[in-house]
Amino acid sequence: MTLYSMTGFGRAEEESDRYVVTVEIKSVNHRFKDARFKMSSLFNSVELDLKKILFKEHKRGSFDIYVNFKRAESNSKFEDIDAAKVKDYLTRVKNWIGSEDLQIQPTEFLRNEFLADNDLSKDPELIEITKKAFSKAVLSLKESRSVEGAKLKTVILEHQSVYKEFFEKIEAVSETFQKSVEDKLKKRFEEHREEIKADEPRFMQEVIFYLEKLDVHEELNRIKSHLQKLDDLIGQGGECGRQIDFMVQELNRETNTIGSKSSSEEISNNIVQMKVQLEKIREQGLNLE
Repeated sequence: MTLYSMTGFGRAEEESDRYVVTVEIKSVNHRFKDARFKMSSLFNSVELDLKKILFKEHKRGSFDIYVNFKRAESNSKFEDIDAAKVKDYLTRVKNWIGSEDLQIQPTEFLRNEFLADNDLSKDPELIEITKKAFSKAVLSLKESRSVEGAKLKTVILEHQSVYKEFFEKIEAVSETFQKSVEDKLKKRFEEHREEIKADEPRFMQEVIFYLEKLDVHEELNRIKSHLQKLDDLIGQGGECGRQIDFMVQELNRETNTIGSKSSSEEISNNIVQMKVQLEKIREQGLNLE
């Protein structure tokens, strides 16, 4: 399954007989969903519809959306001139100055007062191609986030693999660690038996109780379970960024517990490296949808 980064860029352009609409969408990581539109007030009426299109495909992220439009090259501005307004203007001017020979440049009629009273925000043609361009830009963004997500997946798996290497080293010495502590305690007892005058059965009970506190098998089993769940999350793809962050927290908790139980330098060194890899996984996971 596909993993999606929250970082990406999408762009699309749609053209009709009269308009050209360009949509660009930039996204970065965010805890929830946030969309900011930079566009003409002409599109205010369709902003809610555009958000629905966006959030149907993208579940998390901060989005900056730019919508621009212009007239198609085949569409002359003179087509928007209201002929009745021009005719009325010319008639009035002729009456005022009493002349049939008026020297007026055609571009004079491109001023707003001569344009037809069209409300572009209600122009179905403009609205339709805007939605088409926006939908294409959303899919373009999704493809971009997919590419970035694949890169993040590769990096996360690399860090997870390194974590497992150090974990396996701890697992390999977990049995001998307790035995070495037991042997060390027994040796000390024999060396100072006469001084401390302790009851041997009672002493052995205390040793067993102490060794039980040092037992890390439960933590090792939980780490295995969490690693399997992390593999499943990465494999299933989709919206899993928050879940990966949670699994990293659980792994970190068990890793710290093993570190606190052990006084072995070898185990402590491996714990440090495991925590480093977990932090790197967490950093990458924060960018996933």
